[in-house]
Amino acid sequence: MPDPSRPSALPSEIIRRKRDGAALAPVEIERFVAGIADGSIGAEQIGAFAMAVYWRGMDRAETVALTESMTLSGAVLDWRACRLGGPVLDKHSTGGIGDNVSLILAPALAACGAFVPMISGRGLGHTGGTLDKLEAIPGFRTAIDVPELQEIVCGCGCAIVGATADVAPADARLYAVRDVTATVESVPLITASILSKKRAAGLDALVMDVKTGSGAFMTDPEDARALAQSLVAVAAGAGLPTTALLTDMDQPLADAAGNALEVRHAVAVLTQGRFDPRVDAVVTALGGEALALGGLADDPADGARRIAEALRSGRAAERFAAMVRAQGGPSDLLSRPDHHLPRAPVCRDVFADTHGSLAAIDVRLVGMAVVGLGGGRTRAGEAVDPSVGFSGLAPLGATVGPGGRPLGTVMARSEASADVAAALLRRACRIGEAPPARAPVMGRIGADAVGARP
Repeated sequence: MPDPSRPSALPSEIIRRKRDGAALAPVEIERFVAGIADGSIGAEQIGAFAMAVYWRGMDRAETVALTESMTLSGAVLDWRACRLGGPVLDKHSTGGIGDNVSLILAPALAACGAFVPMISGRGLGHTGGTLDKLEAIPGFRTAIDVPELQEIVCGCGCAIVGATADVAPADARLYAVRDVTATVESVPLITASILSKKRAAGLDALVMDVKTGSGAFMTDPEDARALAQSLVAVAAGAGLPTTALLTDMDQPLADAAGNALEVRHAVAVLTQGRFDPRVDAVVTALGGEALALGGLADDPADGARRIAEALRSGRAAERFAAMVRAQGGPSDLLSRPDHHLPRAPVCRDVFADTHGSLAAIDVRLVGMAVVGLGGGRTRAGEAVDPSVGFSGLAPLGATVGPGGRPLGTVMARSEASADVAAALLRRACRIGEAPPARAPVMGRIGADAVGARP
């Protein structure tokens, strides 16, 4: 009979040991991840492994080993030859509605002396994807190889791209299996998935935006806190300085939801055409943490002031414009966004049936309404309509309904799809007593709070 405490080289025995609650040795995790990457381990064993981890969990040392093994399953970017003269920083969000922070923060960090190779994703479920938003810009390329990525980052300070096939390939295969085996919501697997890609980008430091509320994947604040603690602790154990902020997703972050609409909003913020207090709070808080981690600010408060100045001075807008040009977009996007960004043919205000204060929003339902309009995917590989979505979304506490402001404005491809989306927006909004104000940034978790060793 196999010794339950002895590391195994057989995939079936590794699965069995985790199924029975054993802590896997680093060598077992390395062997299993290598089999995922080279295809010698089949989808059925990957699924069994993911389910065993889902039920039995992983301790910090196991999660660090899983993160490191998936990082090293492919290429790891090396920035030393580029002689950048500043830290390589990035930010990652767990996803929400109206979350266009990356479009604003990446150039703001670059304007403060950081270099930002932001490897982003597409929409997942009800949440929007940064790549889909940027591809609403005519000509903008998100599929860029590593040499060109490094060239753009060196020249512009930032680039926002999709992951290439050789970046953490084991994670790509494991995630595809998790997506169809009901094992996505495993904190160790989420942690290793996010951090393996960020480690492969060759970062000096990372800031995490972990969202909680009705529009987040982690709807419960304690679940979000547990994920944030795991991310920070495992990142520290893997040698990547990381801080996580808990942010509110009980209402859309920006007042726009939809790809081109969120780009318009970001352009308006960058060019000082508007001030959005919720977006500003999240951008400056995340940016302040990143600059402090990278040694470009004395502390997060000093970093937040530097980010705000980069936005106010127009230096962040200049970096964004340079990135758009370098990645194939129009050179005059900032001065003529309405000329370049698509606009849906149907535009209609959506009013609540009753007059009163907006007391609650089912933000996930707002996201699903955007998906239903064509602004997201219902199956892998499906094209999205960049022009559709909502603008002017009312914040919590606003007076809405007949005689008040609309719940929002729907942008749709047809009258019929506008009707469906408007009905979903009304259903997502509850009219009643105005709720107490909730800050967009709800908490902070640094390495000092969780310990830096596995």
